[in-house]
Amino acid sequence: MTSAGSGVVDPSEDATRRQFWKWSFVAAMAGYIDAGSIVAGSVGLGLWVRTFGLSDSTVGLLGAFSSNAISAGVGALIGGYVCDKYGRKKIYAYDLLLYMFGTLWIIFAVNTPMLFVGYVIVGLTVGADIPASWSLITEFSPADSRGKFGALAQVLWSLGPVVTLLLGLALQPLGMLGIRLLFAHLFLVALVTWWMRHGIGESALWKREVATGAGASGSSRGVRWTDGVRPLLSRRALPTMLFLIGMYGIWNLFAGTNGFYYPYLLQVFGSQSEAASVGLQSLYFLLVALFTGLVFMPLNDRINRRLLFALSSLIQMIGVLFLALLPLNFTTALGYILAIGIGGGFGAQHFFQLWSGELFPTRLRSTAQGLMFAVVRIALGIWSFFVPLVTATGFRNLAFILAGFLFVSGVIGTVFGPRTEGRTLEEIETSGGWQRPPSGELAAGAAATDQ
Repeated sequence: MTSAGSGVVDPSEDATRRQFWKWSFVAAMAGYIDAGSIVAGSVGLGLWVRTFGLSDSTVGLLGAFSSNAISAGVGALIGGYVCDKYGRKKIYAYDLLLYMFGTLWIIFAVNTPMLFVGYVIVGLTVGADIPASWSLITEFSPADSRGKFGALAQVLWSLGPVVTLLLGLALQPLGMLGIRLLFAHLFLVALVTWWMRHGIGESALWKREVATGAGASGSSRGVRWTDGVRPLLSRRALPTMLFLIGMYGIWNLFAGTNGFYYPYLLQVFGSQSEAASVGLQSLYFLLVALFTGLVFMPLNDRINRRLLFALSSLIQMIGVLFLALLPLNFTTALGYILAIGIGGGFGAQHFFQLWSGELFPTRLRSTAQGLMFAVVRIALGIWSFFVPLVTATGFRNLAFILAGFLFVSGVIGTVFGPRTEGRTLEEIETSGGWQRPPSGELAAGAAATDQ
């Protein structure tokens, strides 16, 4: 449970599963506010285009710098470093306050610059929250259930958009007021989550790493960012980094395009009503949540994870090929949603969270996650800028490109995915060849996190 009077989460103690679920839920709310902000933007995009007169290039820039891409990547880069230097909980004290500030800019936006400011702030904060939340879940979860507890973040990542989309559908008659209320709901969720997180303590594994002096410098300046990144560029770590960035990053080019642009594209090229497109999007996220619970949570800690990954990639690729090969109508869109929703319930997003936490030692875990997440989201931001231009040449061209992304990602994950199911973090670290540096890289900063 927790050490007496310290509030420190310790996986070595006989904590109940109920408490693990509670801790996981509070940490996993990062997924709700991250995906919720992305999908709220996708719901409002068509209205913003009409109200503010956004051009295709401006839409591309908004997607590139929104919480879906570049700003989230930069936030993850900063947040991962802070987590490893000062502790995972340090992010929790401030990031959601900044998130709420960013949503206020969007809520009260009267022009395009206000939208950009709000989305950049929101993106920075959700990005910073990701390595903190994922590291905490990884470090306090039992070895035989680490994937199951981590999957709760993916369930909430799906339920956040469902609530956002259905609320957006109900508020649709209100026009711009409805979009403002949609982001107001995210403001309230962030406020409640920030308050609930005060009950979560620091990661015991991180504190133990600090207490035993895992690192080199005892100076009051603490660890420089380059000290954390340099080991990740070594021959031991770089192949793992490239594997995860390739597997997840290429998949995310598809997922990011779907998440931010799909309702907008469906309205423009499929002549579907806004209500129909929102309904299809809600179905997609419900399917992801459902198959996370039915497939990923009970199986990923027990069977060969490569098989799940390969099956997910194949199902999603077939769904995208529906858009490329069949008439673009409601039936085709429904088939597409069913395929990518079912496959998304046990695919790349889930395995990136899991493997990125398992394959790096505690002293580097959040920095590694933040660096990889940054590369992935920034790459998505660059790609997002070109999506409207690619789509202008023909929607089917875009669909074939997205199917190619899924194929390449599927091959990488299936061929190179590690066998880590059921193993402790210490066993994985040892088998990966990680050794502790001579003296305490993280020592400076330990006092700052003591409760």
